[in-house]
Amino acid sequence: MADWARRLRLSREALINSARTAVATVASLLLARSLKLPEFYWAPISTIVILLSTINPLTLAWQRFAGTALGAALGALIATFFSSNWIVYGAGIFVCGIVCSFLRLGSAYRFAAITLSIVLLVAHERAPWIVASHRFVEVSLGIAVALLAAEVWRLLGMKAG
Repeated sequence: MADWARRLRLSREALINSARTAVATVASLLLARSLKLPEFYWAPISTIVILLSTINPLTLAWQRFAGTALGAALGALIATFFSSNWIVYGAGIFVCGIVCSFLRLGSAYRFAAITLSIVLLVAHERAPWIVASHRFVEVSLGIAVALLAAEVWRLLGMKAG
C-alpha cells in the first residue's frame, strides 16, 4: 500500500472499493453519453446504488431492474391517459405498490415508485413512453456496469488471494 494511504490510515478495502466505484461510475457515464441518452446521469447513479449497497449486488440489481421496468411502464401509461395532479400521482404510487405486491416484487416497490415519480413529476419535452423507455435504458445500463464491475473485482480478488 502507498505511503500516503498508510499516513491517512486508509484500509486496503477502502482504497479498492473507492477505485472500483470510481472506475465503474466513469465507465457507466461514458457509455451512457456515447449512446446519447438524454438523462445519462441515471446510469452512473444506478451504478453507485448497486455497488455501494450493503445488499448483495445481484439481489439489489434485480430489485432495481424490475422496479424500474414496472415504474416506467405504469408511469408512461398513467401520463398518456391522465393529466398530472396530486390525485393521479398518489393513485399511481398506490397502484404501483399493489402491482408490486401482486407480482411478488415487494422489494422492488421503492424503485418502481421512484421511476413512476420521475416519469410523472419531472417536466419532459418528449412523450411519456419515450421518457419511460429512456429511464429504463439508463438505469439498466448502470446496473449492468455495476454487476460487471462487481464480478471483475471479485475475480481479481480471487486471483490475488
